[in-house]
Amino acid sequence: MSYFTKRYHPPGTAPGTLVKRKKISARPLLISIIDYDATHLQEVTDATAQQCKLYLSQPTVTWVHVHGHAEPEVLRELGAIFDLHPLAMEDVLNTGQRPKAESYDGQLFAITSLPVFASKAVRTEQISVFAGESYVVSFHEGKNDPFEPIRKRLRKDTGRLRTRKADYLLYALLDIVIDQGFPVLEAFGEQIDSLENALLRNPDKRTLTALHHLKRELLLLRRMLWPQREVLNILLRDEQVPITNETKLYLRDCYDHTIQIMDLIETYRDMTASMLDIYLSSVSNRLNEVMRVLTVIATVFIPPTFVVGVYGMNFDRSVSRWNMPELGWSFGYLFVWSVMALMIGGMLLYVKRKKWF
Repeated sequence: MSYFTKRYHPPGTAPGTLVKRKKISARPLLISIIDYDATHLQEVTDATAQQCKLYLSQPTVTWVHVHGHAEPEVLRELGAIFDLHPLAMEDVLNTGQRPKAESYDGQLFAITSLPVFASKAVRTEQISVFAGESYVVSFHEGKNDPFEPIRKRLRKDTGRLRTRKADYLLYALLDIVIDQGFPVLEAFGEQIDSLENALLRNPDKRTLTALHHLKRELLLLRRMLWPQREVLNILLRDEQVPITNETKLYLRDCYDHTIQIMDLIETYRDMTASMLDIYLSSVSNRLNEVMRVLTVIATVFIPPTFVVGVYGMNFDRSVSRWNMPELGWSFGYLFVWSVMALMIGGMLLYVKRKKWF
């Protein structure tokens, strides 16, 4: 995940300006419309911005989903049809925004972050949503469409989604975005388990690199998902937001999910921090074990080295009777080896009794 992902206008640009930007998604633009109520459903999979106008006058719920990179011209058309605020459309165009919720004259605008885990790395994709009394307009530039389960629920006509208003559809979209954090954190949990096993077996520099990468991903994921609690808190408490009390009951459950996700993220961050301490302790213990072995070896061979040094002086006994008498012994060589062997055995026995090795 990149440290800085927000796209922005050059400093000094007038607020609400829609400037054509470089595409970050190779997916072509696709506008889909689902118009429904309790008795009927009409779906258009490849629509134009002008087609959306036909459904506004009907007493139904209209969901317009813009999937892919929306050019400024398309945003202006949709803005004119649904009366979208220019500042909100600027935030839609410049992705990487911090999750937030704002109200514009009875129209709700919310930005959320969708976590996506792929190739042992996580990234966040911006989901922008406008909600009115009878419509919801959503924007997503990612490769895959996360809202297909909601379309299936609408087509099957099971549950309460078809019988509720646009605010309940907004809840369903927010719920699926927030719940996407659970499988992502599950993948992080598996990585943490594998790193713990590696730390216990044989920690090396690759383990340290993976641990550092995991800490960085969790930090950036926390930065993008933490504000989503504030989004739901605004939806629950702001009286100007067009959400019924009945739907707010379900938003409370969604709010609980954000709390659980943040608790998991904080727990994983604490675990990775403790794993780093374990790695440093393991490396230090390995170094201590190596130094202990080398110290024992050196200590054991110091007395024989002293003996060899003494007998290496080779003072001739014929010169003085105080010189080495062992030089003339028949078993002098074996005697010296026996003394050194006893020294080594005694040192090993002493080290073992002291439990130094």
